[in-house]
Amino acid sequence: MTWTERRFARNGPVELAHDRLQEGTDGEPLLLVMGLAVSRHWWPGELCAAFADAGFAVARYDQRDAGESTRLPKPAARGNPFAALAAGRGAAYTAADMADDAVAVMDALGWESAHLFGHSLGGVVAQRVALRHPDRVRTLTSSAALPSDVGGLGAFRHLRLPTLAKFARLKPAGDREGRIAAGLAVARLCASPGYPFDEAEALERIAADVDTGIADPDAQSRQIGARWSGPPLSELRAPTLVLHGTDDPLLKPSAGRATAAAIRDAHLVLQPGVGHDIPRERHAAVAAEVRALAERARVGGRP
Repeated sequence: MTWTERRFARNGPVELAHDRLQEGTDGEPLLLVMGLAVSRHWWPGELCAAFADAGFAVARYDQRDAGESTRLPKPAARGNPFAALAAGRGAAYTAADMADDAVAVMDALGWESAHLFGHSLGGVVAQRVALRHPDRVRTLTSSAALPSDVGGLGAFRHLRLPTLAKFARLKPAGDREGRIAAGLAVARLCASPGYPFDEAEALERIAADVDTGIADPDAQSRQIGARWSGPPLSELRAPTLVLHGTDDPLLKPSAGRATAAAIRDAHLVLQPGVGHDIPRERHAAVAAEVRALAERARVGGRP
């Protein structure tokens, strides 16, 4: 499995690092959107290969304030991501800006439209792309994500507060070794209790980009606090798959249920034993679900 060299898309002053898998380039476009302040390298390689085997041309990118994409100026005072979520606002940019970033990457790739797969905060962003740019989205898969139109304190009904407390106790690290240790701690917190934790695989993707937002709570606060003022989920019309682990240590299954209930004809798949990650043992099944969604969209007259 080989990725192209890193390139940059541009949305106004923001540059967005992205690459695409060299295998399966003749497949249907599939854009992967990763979660809170971590880089594109957090996508498991075997999952990306499974998507390619299922007939997709796979691309991934770093959201603004993550990985190698543009980092916004730091505020004078250090931010707290969970306070930013509760407040439901962020001054640096809007949630619409983050949705437009995904479209800028699609433009740079030469894709008129694409299937979207978003995980965690990436799932929220992908939902908003489908709402803001419906003509650019073939299908939507939202994995381990909140409903995009539930903000502020309302989001906390879906969160597992003991895990939030553990995240809050993680200290920002200044050196490479500390950042890798922090990344591994986050990976363990998100891991699926029903499957073995693959520490070697986690370390491989964490070490691929040690300058992730794991060590930057300010970036996390800016992303999670970005305000959405667009349409509600009830207006989303893209064929939609909602994946959620029954044992997600961060987001209760109620988040997946609420997302699916808000979107017309959405297909909900609850995954026993799965946490806030996508374990290796589920890669082939997840790719098959996304392939089936694409086929349903084709039968239904979508591109």
